[in-house]
Amino acid sequence: MIVADTSALASLASGSVLRFFLEEFDVRVTKTVVEELEDLSLGGDRTAEHADEVLTLKDSFQVCETGGEKPTSSRIDSGEGSSVVLAERVEADFLITDDLRALPELEKLLGEGKVAISPIVLRALVERGVLERENALEKLERIAENRDWLHSPIYRRARGLLEEQ
Repeated sequence: MIVADTSALASLASGSVLRFFLEEFDVRVTKTVVEELEDLSLGGDRTAEHADEVLTLKDSFQVCETGGEKPTSSRIDSGEGSSVVLAERVEADFLITDDLRALPELEKLLGEGKVAISPIVLRALVERGVLERENALEKLERIAENRDWLHSPIYRRARGLLEEQ
C-alpha cells in the first residue's frame, strides 16, 4: 500500500502515469491532500490541469480522514503531515512525495526507506513490465518539463533511479 501526497499525484498526472499507478497499486490519499488538489485545480495553469486529472480519478484511490494533529514545520505542509499520519496508521509500504525540501524530515518521521519521490513509481512500473524503460524515461522527461524539474536535484535523482536498472 502506498500513501501519496499532493506533489507526487500532480507529478504522476503530468507525465501520463497516474492511471498506471492507480491500477497497479493500492493507493491511499488523505482528505487534506484532496482539498489541496481542489485548491490547485482552480489555478488555471498546467498544475491546475494535473490536479483536476487526479480529482477525476478519485474513485480509483481511497480517501482517508486523518483527523487530529499532524506534524508540520517550515518544510512539511499540512498535506504532507496528514500523509505521514496516514502512512503510520495504515502501515504503508511507502509515502510518495516530490517535495525534496521536506524529504529529510519525512524520513525522520517515518524511517529511511519509507519515503520516496514519485519517479520510483516509474521504476516499479518498469520492473512490473507495465512500461518499457525507454517509455518510462520519456514519461520522466514529460514530468520534468511540466513540473520545471529540468536541471534540478529531483530530476537528477529521478534519472538515477531509472538508469540503475
